[in-house]
Amino acid sequence: MASKTEQLSAALRDILGDVVASLAEARGEVTLVIKAAGLLEVMTALRDRPELRFEQLIDVCGVDYSTYGVGARTGARFAVVYHLLSLTHNWRLRVRTFAPDDEFPVVDSVIGIWPSANWFEREAFDLYGIIFTGHPDLRRILTDYGFIGHPFRKDFPISGNVEMRYDPDQRRVIYQPVTIEPREITPRIVREENYADSEGFRKG
Repeated sequence: MASKTEQLSAALRDILGDVVASLAEARGEVTLVIKAAGLLEVMTALRDRPELRFEQLIDVCGVDYSTYGVGARTGARFAVVYHLLSLTHNWRLRVRTFAPDDEFPVVDSVIGIWPSANWFEREAFDLYGIIFTGHPDLRRILTDYGFIGHPFRKDFPISGNVEMRYDPDQRRVIYQPVTIEPREITPRIVREENYADSEGFRKG
């Protein structure tokens, strides 16, 4: 008898056909990769087709693959990952799509399919700079309005671009260039000979 993941994979291949860029099963989970151009069509089918019935969107997140894995990676840099749940069939699905343009990453908003995507997409926009076409209120949600850049991008400086402080002379909050000097922190190594003898008892 086929397992749940095998049943789901077979249904996805049968319904989506050539739209599937890749389909993988690992650790009891199914990951579907599709092109951004067909995102809304695929997501609507995932929700509405009775063989699939993914009624619930659990999560949406952005991913920056610019330094992923060992060695140079080829392919698009930014991806959006969706986690779906079918209450009808009691199975889950991960859907990944890549933004075609690394310089200006854009994918369609799925709010019209699952309204719960609203804040998730705002978060991905805020932290990764991914634009969601059709989102009714795409603005920052975690960083403040004067924040510069997108802090989860791999090339974002650790100390940031600007810092915020209260200026007593102007009597208001101001933004200024970061004053923290970048530095490399080397952790202190605690060696055994410094704290215990060979039999495991503390010296002294």
